[in-house]
Amino acid sequence: MSSKREVFAKGFCGKKLFLIFVIGSIFGAFYEQILNLVKVYLTTGDIVWELRRGVIYGPFSPIYGAGAVLFVYLLVKPNYSNIKTYIYGCLLGGGFEYLISLLQEIFTHTRSWDYSSYFLNIDGRTTIPYMLVWGAFALIFAKIIYPFISKLIEKIPVNIGNIIYYFLLIFLIIDMFISWTALFRSAMRRESIEPITPVGRLYDRVYPDSVLSKSFPNMDFKVRKDK
Repeated sequence: MSSKREVFAKGFCGKKLFLIFVIGSIFGAFYEQILNLVKVYLTTGDIVWELRRGVIYGPFSPIYGAGAVLFVYLLVKPNYSNIKTYIYGCLLGGGFEYLISLLQEIFTHTRSWDYSSYFLNIDGRTTIPYMLVWGAFALIFAKIIYPFISKLIEKIPVNIGNIIYYFLLIFLIIDMFISWTALFRSAMRRESIEPITPVGRLYDRVYPDSVLSKSFPNMDFKVRKDK
């Protein structure tokens, strides 16, 4: 009797959702960089390849990765109709963009985008037109992109897939922890709060604002106004 082939990351399991997170993070980083390149070229005629990512190490934008996972879990898994997927995608995309902007400003006192001058913006954190675009992207992702990527992931040999999964999981946990705590420490420095632990002093030496501004060039570092 032939044994049934074991499938790696079958269905909506944690391993598949994490790999979707990684793929979405990589896509988001390069998408933002290409978009910025086009904007700068159309404005100035210069070709500028500037980093657009959410961590210090590697081409990852976790915001896009988290958005991809939300789309999968909240839009793909329920298998909504096209119109429901589009409407929910508009609300989910805009709401998530607003929430991330708000949390970033609260915890790091920075902003990576500001749509205050855009048409139909909502507190400068998202806009109605962008929400409509999010809905279109959610529909394409849920009905076309995700099924294709899901099948590719499940074709990965189990042993290789597990190695990739655990390596990326450990790397990204460390990367995100260092990156976001470095930004949190940066916010404390701008409020003239001295480090009280060796870790804080290490961050001040290894990740000063001059380093962080190169890793996150689109981030607006600013001092709190309510001091």
